[in-house]
Amino acid sequence: MFEGFVEEDVTVGEVRIHVRHGGRGPAVVLLHGHPRTGSTWHRVAPLLISRGFRVVVPDLRGYGRSSAPDPRRDHSQASKRAMADDVLELMRTLGHERFLVVGHDRGSYVAFRLAMDHPESVGAVALLDCIPIVEHLERITPEFAVAWYHWFFFAQPETPERVIMADPDAWYGGDPELMGRENFAERRRAIHDPRVVRAMLEDYRAGLGVDAAAEIADRAAARRITRPLLVLWSARDDLETLFGDPLGIWSDWADTVSGGPVQSGHHMAEEAPQELSAALVEFFAPTTAG
Repeated sequence: MFEGFVEEDVTVGEVRIHVRHGGRGPAVVLLHGHPRTGSTWHRVAPLLISRGFRVVVPDLRGYGRSSAPDPRRDHSQASKRAMADDVLELMRTLGHERFLVVGHDRGSYVAFRLAMDHPESVGAVALLDCIPIVEHLERITPEFAVAWYHWFFFAQPETPERVIMADPDAWYGGDPELMGRENFAERRRAIHDPRVVRAMLEDYRAGLGVDAAAEIADRAAARRITRPLLVLWSARDDLETLFGDPLGIWSDWADTVSGGPVQSGHHMAEEAPQELSAALVEFFAPTTAG
C-alpha cells in the first residue's frame, strides 16, 4: 500500500500522529472512520495523486498508530474539535496553510469541525456517510435505535471494552479480499490493541457529549459551513433510508451543498474507489483551478 509515500510520526500538541503523504499539487487530507485507520484510503490515494493532488493520510488521534491522551471525565480529549486541531497543525507542519478535506464516517465529523472552526484553512470539504450528530439524535426512531445501537452501547463505561476485547475479530469482522489484505492486516493490528479500542470508544462518548454540544452551539449562533460542501452517501447503506435526503439536511448547515449516492456499501473508499475518486476530483477541480 501507498507505494512512494512518506510514512512518519508527527508530534502535534499533546499527541503523535501517524501519517502517510505523497504526490504533488493541491493538498487534500483524507480522514478515515471507525474502526479503520488511514489505510482504508489505499485505493483512493493513488488515484488522487494521478490526478494531480498531494495526498495526506493520517490516523486520527487514538486510532491506528496515532497516540491519544488518557480519557478525561468529559471525554473532551476525543472531541472532534481536538481531532480537527490535530489535523490543522499536522497540515501546517507539512507546509499546507490551506487544503481540501475529505472525511468518512467518524472522520466526517472531524472534517465538519475543521470547516466550521477553521474556514480560512479549508478550500472545500467532502463529507461521506454522515449527517450532523444532533440531526441523528433529533430523529431517533426504533429503526435508528436498532440499526445504530452501537452509538449508545459504545457510550457506556467499561462494558464495551470488555465485550470487544473478548474477541475483536468476531466483533469487527471484515473481508480481507474486499478490504485489501494489507489494509485488513493493519486494521486487525489496531483492533487487537486495548489502547486503540479504548480511544475509539472515547470518540463515541465524546460524540454524544461535547461534540453534540458544539453543534448545538453552532446552530444557536447561526454558524454555517461557508466553503463548498460535497455530501456523498453509500447507496447500499441505511443513511438515506433512515433519515431521508442528506442534501436537504446539510442545506441547513452549509451555504453551498451538492452530492448524491455512491454505488457501494458503507466503506466506499474500499468498495468503490474509482467512483469516489472521480466525484472528488470533479468537485475539487473548480477550487484548485488556476
